[in-house]
Amino acid sequence: MDSVEMRRNQIVELVNRKESIRFLQIKEYFPNVSEMTLRTDLKALDEEKKIVRIHGGAKSVQLVIGTDDYLNRRAVRNLPEKEEIAKKATKLVRPDTAIFLDSGSTTTALAHLFPDQSNLIYTTGLSCATELADLSRPVVQIPGGKLNRYSISVYGASVVQELSQVNFHQTFLGVTNYMFQTGFTCGNSEEAILKRMAIRQAEQVIVLMDSQKIGIKGTYSICQLKDIDILVSDGHLPEDFRMECENQNVKVL
Repeated sequence: MDSVEMRRNQIVELVNRKESIRFLQIKEYFPNVSEMTLRTDLKALDEEKKIVRIHGGAKSVQLVIGTDDYLNRRAVRNLPEKEEIAKKATKLVRPDTAIFLDSGSTTTALAHLFPDQSNLIYTTGLSCATELADLSRPVVQIPGGKLNRYSISVYGASVVQELSQVNFHQTFLGVTNYMFQTGFTCGNSEEAILKRMAIRQAEQVIVLMDSQKIGIKGTYSICQLKDIDILVSDGHLPEDFRMECENQNVKVL
């Protein structure tokens, strides 16, 4: 094993141990390595999907916050909860309406159960689009943008611009975490902007979220509880959170 490979393995071990780490901290662990070399290391490790490079540092792929996480990892977590949420959400879908369907593993579960009826569906999730391809009646639109190779979705300024021209009857939103102080959050700033646009353009905002996401601080705020209409979950929400939903006139299913 050469010195480059050894150093990169050490970086992966460090990132996994810390879960999330700033570039300045990485430099402290490798004082004899130039900043340019360390940045090259991080770029290479990110391309090999051994770490996730973020602005100002890196984080572990085992604990990636938000929609940057590998979709195939999230798809196998909490499967019964995702299926229950998807079944509840399908009952909310209104025919002959324009719908925004967010990317993510839970929204993909919804797409799998989506009724074969007349709808205009905009989705940023390529996995959602694949599920919807089995249906004959909905018209499915995928906005043009950059590929997020972790969540298998599209994002970016062009996507936001396209969504700003569409008036949705319903937005079905995936989120990463929720805390009372921060509201609903995700781990990618551009995706947070995209989600906020999908909320802004919708008559009704429906968040799909399992109870294990409650009480965890995320990086980028999407919206507050008062900004949504319905929260679809797995039936195990904490009582204080349910009470807060009631106080904010948010319907819980």
